[in-house]
Amino acid sequence: MYLADYHTHSTCSDDGHNTMTEMAAAALSAGLHEICLTDHLDVVTWLGDQVREHSWRAAVEQFAAARAALGSRIKIQLGVELGQATEDVSRANRFLDDAPPLDFIIASLHNLSWEYGRRDFCTVEEADEVFARRAIGEYLDEMLALARWGRFSVLGHLTLPLRYFNENLGMHMTFKGFEEQVAEIFKCIIPAGRGIELNTNRGHTPLPDEPILRLYRDLGGEIITLGSDAHTPEYVGCAITDRQALLRACGFDYFATFDRLVPVYHKL
Repeated sequence: MYLADYHTHSTCSDDGHNTMTEMAAAALSAGLHEICLTDHLDVVTWLGDQVREHSWRAAVEQFAAARAALGSRIKIQLGVELGQATEDVSRANRFLDDAPPLDFIIASLHNLSWEYGRRDFCTVEEADEVFARRAIGEYLDEMLALARWGRFSVLGHLTLPLRYFNENLGMHMTFKGFEEQVAEIFKCIIPAGRGIELNTNRGHTPLPDEPILRLYRDLGGEIITLGSDAHTPEYVGCAITDRQALLRACGFDYFATFDRLVPVYHKL
């Protein structure tokens, strides 16, 4: 069985703790065949401030070092997690235009709407269901705009707000009642040849979980990657085999990796 982790972060992310070489070494130790380094490239910060410039230099240097050290033993790909692209599409496009050759692009959203200060979901302290449902609805509206933009390989951790409402605040939120919004997103990306990520969430509730995965499959979705969202070595490859089993249970036959933005399919 082919094992690949397609969502990992190094010190090229503000919240990363280890170099690309260390993360790739962890993937090798975990028995993976492939790892993609997908460091954050955000158009706005966690607190809603705009990011004016971005330098790819550190990522290019670390990626070259990782491949030189371990590239004969494990496949190492260069990707990016592009956050909040719809905040300023022209800036997002410029960041990607300036990029080195990339294998993979995750498009993701992390921030609340402007009504709530554009702050990151991780800062939320309001354990209130009315607030949570409104925040999820607005998040999905922006996700649809991101889907329509389309300059990505997959949409990352589609149900991300649940990580913070449930794991951080002890709530029991789901995406039940938001199926029509989610389906509209899927109907946008599937014909365009874009996919979604099954984020293993470092072993917690998968993002998205079974109902949304089944909806994606029922609507004809085929492109799906698996990623741990590891920010430290111990989580590299976490729950990848379990989530492959989940994909099989949801009717998927293959998962994808990417090479120069082209999907490569592997039997589950």
